[in-house]
Amino acid sequence: MQTIDDLDVAGKRVFVRADLNVPLSGTTITDDGRIRAVAPTLAKLVSAGAKVIVASHLGRPKGAPDPQFTLGPVAVRLAEILGRDVTFATDTVGDSARTAVGELEDGGVVVLENLRFNAGETSKDDAERGAFAEQLAAFADLYVGDGFGAVHRKHASVYDLPGLLPHAVGLLIATEVGVLKRLTEDVERPYVVVLGGSKVSDKLGVIDNLLGKADRILIGGGMAFTFLAAKGYEVGSSLLQADQIPTVLEYLERAEKNGVEFVLPVDAAVSGSFPDVKGGSPVTDFEVVAADAMPAGKMGLDIGPASGKLFAEKLADARTVFWNGPMGVFEHPSFAGGTRAVAEALAEGDSFSVVGGGDSAAAVRILGFDEQKFGHISTGGGASLEYLEGKTLPGLAALEN
Repeated sequence: MQTIDDLDVAGKRVFVRADLNVPLSGTTITDDGRIRAVAPTLAKLVSAGAKVIVASHLGRPKGAPDPQFTLGPVAVRLAEILGRDVTFATDTVGDSARTAVGELEDGGVVVLENLRFNAGETSKDDAERGAFAEQLAAFADLYVGDGFGAVHRKHASVYDLPGLLPHAVGLLIATEVGVLKRLTEDVERPYVVVLGGSKVSDKLGVIDNLLGKADRILIGGGMAFTFLAAKGYEVGSSLLQADQIPTVLEYLERAEKNGVEFVLPVDAAVSGSFPDVKGGSPVTDFEVVAADAMPAGKMGLDIGPASGKLFAEKLADARTVFWNGPMGVFEHPSFAGGTRAVAEALAEGDSFSVVGGGDSAAAVRILGFDEQKFGHISTGGGASLEYLEGKTLPGLAALEN
């Protein structure tokens, strides 16, 4: 893949497909990590005299404008991070976008409105998607792909557009791919994988592939209860995907056969109902129970302190770690202990640790950890997982051509 160093960008209109899909509370950005992650690429293009057109999706609008998913607040924050004016176009390929792009000067930056406000961006119809890509291509001379969190999507701005313009990868994607290669090629061992999050079905593919690569797999979060149920334990009203139990049992058997250590929680923090994560109201029926002694009327919302200690011990000798998914409902203080224990173990250890995007990356920041203590904090949870599954990522394939 070419990098931006291979392009002559001075005076050229450069379309940068970023991933600015940040979490919002109303119009307030609650985690600007993805904006900061793409800023070095934008700053380098600006300093080289490019006319920079930044595009991204945010949320899941239905192919039409939706005020709750506007990129307006993102443009404001980007201007603050870059320390320069950033123009915001209030549409994607309409009059506002055409005017903003037409008025760009060398070193200028414009942010287009949410790409998913146009149905062509995510269309499964090749012609519709291609037509939207052609409209976007008319704005630019060059294309830079730097939205790693979207490269697993076959979308117009990710897959079709690079084929219409000379293209290269930005600094962020180059870094992300380099990191993922360290997790798949000549891995320094012991190699430990920590998986959490809500649904076990979201992680089956990566578990399947890593059963032949990892030395140890630690399972937490809501997905752990399907594993515990597979072992015959009562899981109360915890999140359970009963239809996945046969697959989970097969994986446990394969792990034993392959010499891969599977580590499950030995205790859990439980409650009678899901907590109020926004208001932070106290949980009055919070308790910690052994993993094999969960009350029928309670739901597990975090791994317990004994599990947190166990997981830290299993991470202590690791040389390479991939972590994707929180250990519990970390947004509430009563159920943040497990996620904090894993983050502390990685921050204090000397392994090459990769935090696999999404909620895990947000947890690191929300819980107050120094990001520099981790080897790499990815901007793409889904993309990272699919790469580790061994899948071809459409956005990367388009940039390789």
